[in-house]
Amino acid sequence: MPTSTDVTTAAAADDPATGLRAIRALRDLADRLEAHQVANARSRGWSWQQIAEALGVTRQAAHKKHARSRKDV
Repeated sequence: MPTSTDVTTAAAADDPATGLRAIRALRDLADRLEAHQVANARSRGWSWQQIAEALGVTRQAAHKKHARSRKDV
């Protein structure tokens, strides 16, 4: 499994195919980390507004992307 340093280095590669694959991997990682931290914040009682402010998006955007059940509404 490549390390984060490997993926970061690959994202800056001269070969576009290598760079673009690495960027996709970084986006996937960022999405997984975001979902994890949003769930963490919700479990600690954070409001959708607090989460949205931390992410730099609207409350509606954060809720639409991450609300998965009625308990998150």
